[in-house]
Amino acid sequence: MTTPAGGDPGSEPDAPETPDAEPTEAEPTVVPLDRPVDGVPPLLSLPEEFADAARRLADGEGPIALDTERASGFRYSNRAYLIQIRRRGSGSFLVDPIDHPDALGPLVEVLDGPQWVLHAADQDLPCLRDLGFVCADLFDTELGGRLLGLPRVNLAAMVAHFLGMGLAKGHGAADWSKRPLPDDWLNYAALDVEVLVELRDAVAAALDDAGKTRWAVEEFDHVRTKPEPPPRPDRWRRTSGLHTVKAPRVLAAVRELWTAREQVAEQRDIAPGRVLPDSAIVAAATAGPASVDELTALPVFGGHRQRRSARRWFDALDRARRLPDSELPPRTARSVGLPPVNRWSNRNPAAAERIAAARPAMAALSEQVSTPVENLLQPDVLRQICWDGVEPATDDAVAERLRTLGARPWQAEVCGPVIAEALSTAGADAPEE
Repeated sequence: MTTPAGGDPGSEPDAPETPDAEPTEAEPTVVPLDRPVDGVPPLLSLPEEFADAARRLADGEGPIALDTERASGFRYSNRAYLIQIRRRGSGSFLVDPIDHPDALGPLVEVLDGPQWVLHAADQDLPCLRDLGFVCADLFDTELGGRLLGLPRVNLAAMVAHFLGMGLAKGHGAADWSKRPLPDDWLNYAALDVEVLVELRDAVAAALDDAGKTRWAVEEFDHVRTKPEPPPRPDRWRRTSGLHTVKAPRVLAAVRELWTAREQVAEQRDIAPGRVLPDSAIVAAATAGPASVDELTALPVFGGHRQRRSARRWFDALDRARRLPDSELPPRTARSVGLPPVNRWSNRNPAAAERIAAARPAMAALSEQVSTPVENLLQPDVLRQICWDGVEPATDDAVAERLRTLGARPWQAEVCGPVIAEALSTAGADAPEE
């Protein structure tokens, strides 16, 4: 699990003492949790070890804590290179799925049914699904923290907040495809599930106290069942530094280099940026070298590794040079979906009025219920209902429209009246066809 880099908080200089000074509240004590209580479990990599772990997990009780470690930034794939599992009465398990992914069946079977406890589940569920695991019931501790309005929802912060423990962190962004895995990495990985079930219990209690249990159940089920998003169109346009490129043929050169790099990265299972940096792609496309020698004279391309691939990169540039004008990419990406809100006043003035009323109303609701606006309702849903309008803007009609746009029932129930009032205040009329 990747977490933000930590650091000791800075301290303010002592304030001068005054007779009227109010006593300050003491910081809560955080007990360091540097190693798992039962020690770091052995790394399991053989079929018979998977089967034994499954038997022990079947003998446990309650929810099952799960986490995965990937190699983002090092590998092209998003596969899991380590799976961490813990259950009360069973203990913790570190599973290496790389050599024998087809032997995970016993673990897949025993995990199909009990509730999974994950932190930021949308990061881990895809790679677990790729290995055949099926989640029947989910509790996402990070999402629970968001619904509670906590200021920080990374795992270490939430463990400190609810359990008073300080997790030892530091290897979340490591190359987990490395073998053998160092002992301190395995210690870090085991700690990620060491108290995850206890955190789940504390978050569940807090959600219940806040009257948000139903919200959480519906949100967790949404995360568990939502399909993978479709691939982004024109992914090459996300190349860093592309904003400096204006000419369509230079854009075509960026696209061809990006595509060639993508093919190499996928074939070799290497992160694209490690095959060829974005900055080198933009530099080569802008320079437009007329020969391989001119290409290798550019920074980055003169290195030993890039010289071996120079013909591939030059051929990509040459393809861009030979494209007819009709096949050159436009300077800006084709618009998908609604226009930016700052253009609504010209394109759809009534919608501009509606969203101008709805946004502050939703912000006030967010403050009232201590839940971020983006968790109360997806921003795309709010924009769409404001663009379309609802006539008449009754509570029931607005709630029904929210549901058809993908809002969960609790969101439609909580946000519907607020949005209905905002639409009515703005004199919301459905736009003419």
